[in-house]
Amino acid sequence: MEKIIVEEIGINYAWNKVLLARKITRFRSLSIINSIFDSFIQLHGDRRMGDDKSIVAGIGLLHNQAVTIIGQQKGNNPDEMEYHQYGMTKPEGYRKSLRLMRQAEKFRRPIICFIDTPGAFPGISAEENGQAEAIARNLYEMANFTVPIISIIIGEGGSGGALALGVANKVIMLENAIYSVVSPEGCASILCKDSKKAPDIAGNLKITATDLKNNGIVDEIISEVGEAEEIFTRIKQSIEKELLRCSQLNGEELRTERIEKYRRVGNEIVFFNVKEDN
Repeated sequence: MEKIIVEEIGINYAWNKVLLARKITRFRSLSIINSIFDSFIQLHGDRRMGDDKSIVAGIGLLHNQAVTIIGQQKGNNPDEMEYHQYGMTKPEGYRKSLRLMRQAEKFRRPIICFIDTPGAFPGISAEENGQAEAIARNLYEMANFTVPIISIIIGEGGSGGALALGVANKVIMLENAIYSVVSPEGCASILCKDSKKAPDIAGNLKITATDLKNNGIVDEIISEVGEAEEIFTRIKQSIEKELLRCSQLNGEELRTERIEKYRRVGNEIVFFNVKEDN
């Protein structure tokens, strides 16, 4: 695979991307959904605990094709962000997502996920209610669905909170988004005992779209040049192209393709770590 080469502008290219991904005025899942789909009906609740406000999910139409849409929503002002839990999903949010994905599998609808979260909800109640199990269940079941899954990282892709919606046939990432196993602040706190060193450590985490494309974690980068509507059009075109490709595959082929994709990524990561250790 040919690697993308970019010029690193400024003191810290990766940290600049972190700041752009976190910008409060950045477009959110609902803005994209309302722009690119012909209609969107929200569905609520996990049928077990409640309705997580960080997840907006339902059924939409794209050129008269029904699709299941799941998005992590942050909001663009303090009130909205508080209402949507700053995009940090609780167990009931992941279970709501899985409920809709199972429904999509039953009715043969493609699944489209929009990822934008600093991480899973960090409260004690989330752990008590099975946060780890809910995320793990999503990973397991998403790997085995026989309908197309497309995941688009539109802002922050933080840790397991993002990965729980990221097991897909195609992973798309916006140019100024990030995707990481841990936040730069969290990593700096662990390794350097000082979260203020996050800007220095961000580059080592390989969290930018370019890094992740080069390492085979994401499949496509969408340019953010131009106005929001131009970016939304590129997202729509990318989804349409992938759905057309997936329409040529049967359910078992889609499932096998997805599993092999992540097996290949896992093998490459293990190989890289062993080579580095040696």
